[in-house]
Amino acid sequence: MTAAENRAAVLAKLAEIEAEHAKALAGGGPKYTERHHGRGKLLARERVELLVDPDSPFLELSPLAGWGSEYPVGASLVTGIGVIEGTECLITANDPTVRGGASNPWTLRKALRADEIALANRLPVVNLVESGGADLTGQKEIFIPGGALFRDLTRLSAAGIPTVAVVFGNSTAGGAYVPGMSDHVIMVKERSKVFLGGPPLVKMATGEESDDESLGGAEMHARVSGLADHFALDEPDALRTARRVVARLNWRKQGPPPADDYPEPLFDAEELLDVVPPDLRTPFDPREVIVRVVDGSEFDEFKPLYGPSLVTGWARLHGYPVGVLANARGVLFSAESQKAAQFVQLANQRDIPLIFLHNTTGYMVGKEYEQGGIIKHGAQMINAVANSRVPHISLLIGASYGAGHYGMCGRAYEPRFLFAWPTAKSAVMGPAQLAGVLSIVARQSAAARGKPYDEEADAALRAMVEQRIEAESLPLFLSGRLYDDGVIDPRDTRTVLGLCLSAAHSAPVEGVRGGFGVFRM
Repeated sequence: MTAAENRAAVLAKLAEIEAEHAKALAGGGPKYTERHHGRGKLLARERVELLVDPDSPFLELSPLAGWGSEYPVGASLVTGIGVIEGTECLITANDPTVRGGASNPWTLRKALRADEIALANRLPVVNLVESGGADLTGQKEIFIPGGALFRDLTRLSAAGIPTVAVVFGNSTAGGAYVPGMSDHVIMVKERSKVFLGGPPLVKMATGEESDDESLGGAEMHARVSGLADHFALDEPDALRTARRVVARLNWRKQGPPPADDYPEPLFDAEELLDVVPPDLRTPFDPREVIVRVVDGSEFDEFKPLYGPSLVTGWARLHGYPVGVLANARGVLFSAESQKAAQFVQLANQRDIPLIFLHNTTGYMVGKEYEQGGIIKHGAQMINAVANSRVPHISLLIGASYGAGHYGMCGRAYEPRFLFAWPTAKSAVMGPAQLAGVLSIVARQSAAARGKPYDEEADAALRAMVEQRIEAESLPLFLSGRLYDDGVIDPRDTRTVLGLCLSAAHSAPVEGVRGGFGVFRM
């Protein structure tokens, strides 16, 4: 296909993604937005905007969480990385226009993923709290795993990573432990309500008559219980105070700083829309992506003539040194696997972060390749990636199927960040291949039982399976289940990777030295 056709296909997919993003941005809709504003309160994203430094970027995470479920897109929670008084922080904000900010199962998963990112990258956490607690209709999926939220707050604090809670409204029952376990707590006059049990529950449990303010209001917690460290007069005052708290953290990054000056790529990022064909069976050269993302378009390739289906090499991105692994022809052979294992080891020796650009159908199969050792060679690559300790950032730009997804540092291998282009697909294998395998197995089973095979039913089964696997391999489905951290516009790739690298350098950047386990030779 032509570049223009590729572009048109990507733009169509982007429009679909943006329409779903718009649902998350809309929150509970105009009715509840107007009601919230009518009470003199800010929306979740308005609070974030006032919290972060003017004109600074905010890298939103998991904006499509809950897509395809019975719950609203976005899961009534905003999470992301923003700069506050020059310090990169992990920020979460309940959206009270969606069922009062109540947490559903996807809210919980999204919040836990945010905590993972904060802990791995050593980012201070600022929680903007206004929630009615758990959505009781889904309590069976929230209560047991939900305790991990409070566990994470204590572990972050124990690791020396500051946690700040700014309470704008309700933070009741289990939610009371969010401020209770945070290092710094800010509450808003006549707005914040923090108690384990509200007046009705207290009445039922003890017979005691009480009101919101005396039981859990901001002034009571500031004057009597001591839970509030700062007493804010209104929401802007609370956000100003939060900025001052972060400014006084005296926070220092532990990773090496980027180069002071670095050149922009020589090629236009707009051209990234032209690179990936809509039919992922059509190969494309990942170098066309790399030179439009890295500093000065300078890429020093490693072993270019060996294992050519995997491109590896060194570059800089926003001044940070990086190693890049990018699939060139989809299939990973033995040579590519061994090349990758060596490259990952070299990156760990030099303490250089790794970026994985996925477009793989997996490891090669067949008698010749099995006899040639594809299993042990693929295992070497997976071993190296699994035990590597430098920051990993994965970006799905095309296919990411089977064990190739694992070898290229898929979600299960805990990359610091994992994003996807709207062209990406990920599954155990391609839809046609999976449907074909099921057909062959069914055909063999019928032959073993001496029964005729129903070709018409087989065709219907294959069509149904292909359709289902195709739907389940698309970015909306995967992002809705938090198998990535978001679907990004290809033209934003350099910016997103730069923000991720900067965040990762808040923690030490150190590779493993020899601790890769046994490499089967």
